[in-house]
Amino acid sequence: MRTLIILTFLAVLVMAATCYESQESMESHEHYYPFINRRRANDFIQADTRLGAITQERIRERTKAPHERQREICEDYYPCELYAYRHGYAAAYRHYFGKRRTK
Repeated sequence: MRTLIILTFLAVLVMAATCYESQESMESHEHYYPFINRRRANDFIQADTRLGAITQERIRERTKAPHERQREICEDYYPCELYAYRHGYAAAYRHYFGKRRTK
């Protein structure tokens, strides 16, 4: 009789431990629900104004000013970058790349 009570008590403890529903387990069920509220929808769907701004930024990246391109070239070449810290990027670019002819 005593072992039956102990086994029953252990079974209740195991059941309570495995059937506990935490807040984390409730969050996982939200992913399976196909509909979300309006506030959460705005978190991952970009508005048209944001898409326009991203497009404009991409266009600006393609058409860079000549001095910006020269600075990036100089930053990629370590001796030019060291020279630029002392004399400026324009002088460093002229010093390392100004003598080259572009075709």
